[in-house]
Amino acid sequence: MILFFGTKPGKKETKILRNVACPHCQQTGTLTAVQRPNKAHVFWIPIFTLNNVRYAECSHCKRVYYKDEFTPEMEQALSSK
Repeated sequence: MILFFGTKPGKKETKILRNVACPHCQQTGTLTAVQRPNKAHVFWIPIFTLNNVRYAECSHCKRVYYKDEFTPEMEQALSSK
């Protein structure tokens, strides 16, 4: 019997952080937060989520902030919906 097992990125979710300033260039409203889950699958059917990759990118200076670099303002804007 052949068993196909692997990982695959899930659907990417984006959110614009409107009232948050970029810590690098101080521009407000230029940060976009992205969350993408990595899923384990068997026979191309997703079974469970392995981890979530989260980062934010400034459209003005192109600086990328990973989860451990998020400011409290970024965290607060992401948690409010």
